[in-house]
Amino acid sequence: MDTHLIKQRFGIIGHSPLLTTALETAVKVAPTDMNVLILGESGVGKESFSKIIHHMSARKHAPFIAVNCGAIPEGTIDSELFGHEKGAFTGATDKRKGYFETVSGGTIFLDEVGELPLSTQARLLRILENGEFIKVGSSAVQKTDVRVVAATNRDLLERARMGKFREDLYYRLATVPIRVPKLSERKEDIYLLFRKFASDFAETHHSQLLELTPEAQQLLVNYPWPGNVRQLKNVTDQICVLESGPVIHAQTIAKYIPHIEPPLPMLLGKMEGTEGMSERDIFYKVLIDMKRDVNDLKKVVFGLLEGNLDTRNAAANMQSAVVPVSMNQNPTSTATMATHSFGETNQNAANMGMGNQPIIIQPHENDEDDFQDAISYPSTSETLSLEAQEIEMIKKALTKNHGKRKKAADELGISERTLYRKIKQYELE
Repeated sequence: MDTHLIKQRFGIIGHSPLLTTALETAVKVAPTDMNVLILGESGVGKESFSKIIHHMSARKHAPFIAVNCGAIPEGTIDSELFGHEKGAFTGATDKRKGYFETVSGGTIFLDEVGELPLSTQARLLRILENGEFIKVGSSAVQKTDVRVVAATNRDLLERARMGKFREDLYYRLATVPIRVPKLSERKEDIYLLFRKFASDFAETHHSQLLELTPEAQQLLVNYPWPGNVRQLKNVTDQICVLESGPVIHAQTIAKYIPHIEPPLPMLLGKMEGTEGMSERDIFYKVLIDMKRDVNDLKKVVFGLLEGNLDTRNAAANMQSAVVPVSMNQNPTSTATMATHSFGETNQNAANMGMGNQPIIIQPHENDEDDFQDAISYPSTSETLSLEAQEIEMIKKALTKNHGKRKKAADELGISERTLYRKIKQYELE
């Protein structure tokens, strides 16, 4: 049958090549008894494809039932699908037939099949393999002749890798996969759909047919429509109800479509050891790795100052310590992170490695827990004495914080104990 006639019969609007390909696949597989898996986002019209497959098959005069697997509680889904015996569980006061028994000879559409519990998946696999099932609370094997058309908006293979979906069931269901395109992939159909929904509303409610200005049409087409056809129909109905028209401008359309925030930055590619981790957990892992790299950098720097490391090896170690922090960092941002990690408050430290002025790093001795760094960029007119600069900085911090050592220590980026030792050493009391 011509796809144009199929669209008319089943109310499918659009001329997108992706939509036409999906329809052609459905038409070809319909006369067979093969299982079909319909893939696509929520709201793209997957159930319409299941009806096309059923009504164009040899089972068209037999029952058809659509089951939303995600809407049935886990405790009752086996009973709904396969039936139960009297007394099988609390509340089972009567024997009950399940969908696979009542629809025998016809087609069952399992929407959101990825939400099925693992125990139910095992029962479904048995039906797909040999047409057998056992009611809940029974030991008798029963036969059924049902064609299964399933649909999902999930990546079932990814769920299989996570242990949430049986891989063998996936390959049984996906004998013939059909991918229904999302609305943003068929932009040429958006305005056609709007006109269809507006026309249906006007006919049903005997109201005026709305028209869009070119700017409004452009806004409609460029919107991403995360809810797909379902969202577009809802927005169209809202406009038809609340606007008097007859011409709708872009400003009016903008009131009815929610603002889409730009996506947050994502990590490109996959990091080793992040399978199954949420984005937040991966972000924390990056921060921990960054801290470890900065600590390695500190060890290299102080080893070089103490003469324990060869200059060439130290440079190589510094590069390996800094680069993994971010492959996109420029030298300025890398230096800024390193300076902040060392507890430095001097803003000029952001230019580390970029200027010609010497960097003075003074490790505090005999205190590994309170090991802090003081980094400065002395001008040619200033003294290069570390002791004089330390005394001056401590005096300024104490004066600024009215002699309160804890606040002064925080200002200097050192511990209170280290500050107390320095005050004693330089007799600043």
